[in-house]
Amino acid sequence: MGNVWQVQDAKARFSEFLETSVAEGPQVVTKRGVPTAVLVPIDQWRRLSRASKPDLKTLLLAPEPRTEELALPRRDFRYREAPRLE
Repeated sequence: MGNVWQVQDAKARFSEFLETSVAEGPQVVTKRGVPTAVLVPIDQWRRLSRASKPDLKTLLLAPEPRTEELALPRRDFRYREAPRLE
């Protein structure tokens, strides 16, 4: 999984932290001993991002409907009373 850095070390030695990520892969950051974040090289991030989005073929061949991923979230509209013209 790569190296593990405490947050204060990652902040104090950020250049080294960044270079290690590029050279060795993902670096885990812990906060109070709890894994909290990961620094990932940009190429790996792009691959992960592409892999997480379904393509059209996957959507069309899926046995279940996948429309929730395609539709925009609905907004709650608040209607206000029309002004009275006198």
